[in-house]
Amino acid sequence: MSGEYILEVENLTKDFPGVRALDTVQFKVRRGEIHCLVGENGAGKSTLMNVVSGVYPKGTYEGKVVFKGKETHYRSTKDSENDGLAIIHQELTLSPYLSIYENLFLGHMKTRFGVIDWDACLQDSYPLLERVGLKEKPQTIVSKMSVGKQQLVEIARAISQKAELLIFDEPTSSLNDDESQKLLELLREFRKEGITCIMISHKLDEVLAVADSITILRDGQSIISYDLAERRVSEQEIIRGMVGRELKNLFPKKEPDIGEVVFEVKNWNVFHPDYHTMKIVEDASFFVRKGEIVSFCGPMGAGRTEMMMSIFGNSYGFGASGEIRLKGEKVEFKNPKDAIEKGVGYVSEDRKSLGLILIQDVRTNITNSSLPMLSKYGVLDKDLEMKKAEEYKDTLQIKTPSLFQLVRNLSGGNQQKVVLSRCLLAEPDVFIVDEPTRGIDVGAKFEIYSILNDMVKQGKSVIVVSSELAEAISMSDRIYVMNEGRIKGVLDREEATQERIMHMALID
Repeated sequence: MSGEYILEVENLTKDFPGVRALDTVQFKVRRGEIHCLVGENGAGKSTLMNVVSGVYPKGTYEGKVVFKGKETHYRSTKDSENDGLAIIHQELTLSPYLSIYENLFLGHMKTRFGVIDWDACLQDSYPLLERVGLKEKPQTIVSKMSVGKQQLVEIARAISQKAELLIFDEPTSSLNDDESQKLLELLREFRKEGITCIMISHKLDEVLAVADSITILRDGQSIISYDLAERRVSEQEIIRGMVGRELKNLFPKKEPDIGEVVFEVKNWNVFHPDYHTMKIVEDASFFVRKGEIVSFCGPMGAGRTEMMMSIFGNSYGFGASGEIRLKGEKVEFKNPKDAIEKGVGYVSEDRKSLGLILIQDVRTNITNSSLPMLSKYGVLDKDLEMKKAEEYKDTLQIKTPSLFQLVRNLSGGNQQKVVLSRCLLAEPDVFIVDEPTRGIDVGAKFEIYSILNDMVKQGKSVIVVSSELAEAISMSDRIYVMNEGRIKGVLDREEATQERIMHMALID
């Protein structure tokens, strides 16, 4: 084994029931570099890093993982952390009701005579927060901060354990452009300090901005590794390696056939669920026409998600008020079930917590919002349920060994398709999708975009909340720009540019 490499993976194979997730994977990571791992959803990226970090212990896989010149025999992530290896997962693992400094030292608290030394923990937290550029007070409760700042706490916790190798699993998937750039700059700083970083990402522009080397996985196999010091690679070349084919158009062509106004919201106001005097959405008004895709853009915390959730059956906030009209008639949605029955569907940005029941199978997750239409005299028609689930599995090309596979075992892109299937089966007239392509690869993104295009072809109306400006501009017929709870303006597709959207959000 070469001392040049801090991590070496040899012939790694990992099986789950009914599927081989990793198949003789091989790759190496040099000391002090940023190594990016890319591939489609289900390619095995997260599984590979979970093996490396001890989430899947020695004995549950075949092959070898060598860290700092020694083969690892980790039984848990505690072992890998003690060895100088830390993983920052896509779904953050912080305790939301504890303070920043309590989270920083959770699991390795400083003690004095067997008693936790809280003062020492507090004092030691200041240099860690300064190092990651977080200006919040250490006593701040984690749940009161944005996702981007929570991400920095997670990183500070990893470096508090003197990690020599940091693994980031989709670190920017929940961040806006500004926060993403700050995080990438932090990775560059770590590289200067000699800390090795592995970054899993679907955002190829970010990969090419920071990577020293890149490994592509496809269908559980390592396809190729690039050393960017030897030669540069293009996004198109990476995509070809990821999907096994040329993917020239990242967005499917769309031919608008727009009709009359179907859904309208006037003077919508929402207050914070806990602080009832804090207005989160203020006097928002917008409309959507038949066969139209309308996007909502703006910086993190602009109030887009909160507005959509409050409209969808009062599922967020306090004291929501205003007027909703559906097909010209004034309506009120008492709860999400009422909204679904009246023809409005909603896909949450948080598919794992709010969109799926992870301990249930694919079939149940597809059908559980449409049980009345699948029942006769109050009894579920299981044959019809199976038929419908199979139909959507085929139509949306959900990759799963069977409809009885637990949905938690699917990749992120396939989980997203299950959520979409559930909403489509309920046959909504208005479809609200919040961050529809967050954390999924370019191939799966194209499929999701095609599904949305098919919906508007059928005369449905689609509302998209998106933090990816290129996505919003390419997919939408109109774009509403929000910031600080207010709609700052609206742009037609032809006049929308990333610069105009950001200018409207932050300056106008």
